[in-house]
Order: sequence, then structure tokens, then C-alpha cells
Amino acid sequence: MNVLVVVDMQNDFIDGALGTPEAQKILPRVVDKVKNFDGKVIFTRDTHGEDYLQTQEGRKLPVRHCIRGTHGWQIHDSLQTYCVGEPVDKGTFGSTALGMQMSRMHEEEPIDRMELVGLCTDICVISNAMILKAFLPEIGISVDGACCAGVTPESHERALRAMEACQIAVR
Repeated sequence: MNVLVVVDMQNDFIDGALGTPEAQKILPRVVDKVKNFDGKVIFTRDTHGEDYLQTQEGRKLPVRHCIRGTHGWQIHDSLQTYCVGEPVDKGTFGSTALGMQMSRMHEEEPIDRMELVGLCTDICVISNAMILKAFLPEIGISVDGACCAGVTPESHERALRAMEACQIAVR
């Protein structure tokens, strides 16, 4: 089985509170990849509470975003059709719940390969790629760099190089 992990393609990261032109630019490519992917598609969703600004992350990044139940928290409308079931909600950059879910899936039906796309390359994509590599070290993991965007183009490229150094294929 092939698995595509779509990381945090939420309104706040595309055209909301933390949106960027780069995130908007990759959206059609991500939609096309999800639409044509031959395998299982899993979405993650950055999820914060009303107390976000009092958390460590909120103190370091004081921009309210992805607050549970808000428009910004939702997966972008252009991807909603392909989001079957509930996304994996994550309150941190990387999700051990995602790693455990993928491990259980692999026990039920072997995973041949995993691919990650989404936002932000240099924060949540790299964090989840590393967690998945730790949970399933023998599964081929790749990242489609053309379907990811970072906080900046430079940090996007640095994150891709870091993942390559950790034996995650970059396409």
C-alpha cells in the first residue's frame, strides 16, 4: 500500500493568518497530487485552543492560528472532497499519534512507501517526516518538494536538504 500524508493544508497556512504566496502557489499541485494518488491519503491538521498565546509555541510565535473550530483551522476547501475521515489533529509540530496510526496501518496491511506534502516544509513537514522515519525506519519515505512550502523559500530548501541527509528522498 502507498500512503500520502498531507500536512496542515489549512486555511490559516494558505491565505489566512500565516499564509504565504508560496503556500498559495503549491495548492493546485497538492490538489492534483491528492486527486490522482494511488493509495491511502491521510491529512494532518494543526490544532490549537483559545489559550494558544499562553503556550510555549504561542509565546514564540504570537500569531493566533488554527484555533479549533475556526475557518482557519479547516482543511482548505479545494481539498475537502479528498479528506475522507477525520484528519489527525496535532497540537505540536510533529505528531506521535500519526506515527502510531501509521504503525498500526502497516501491521494491518504493509506500507510500501509513504510520501509527504504540505506546510510548512521547515516546521511540520520535516517534524512529521522524522517521526514517521523513527516509527517505520524500513519504509521508504519521500517528500515532494514542489508540493511543499516553507516559512521562506530559503528555509524550505534547508529543510529539504536536512531531510535528504536523514535518508528521506526528496522529489
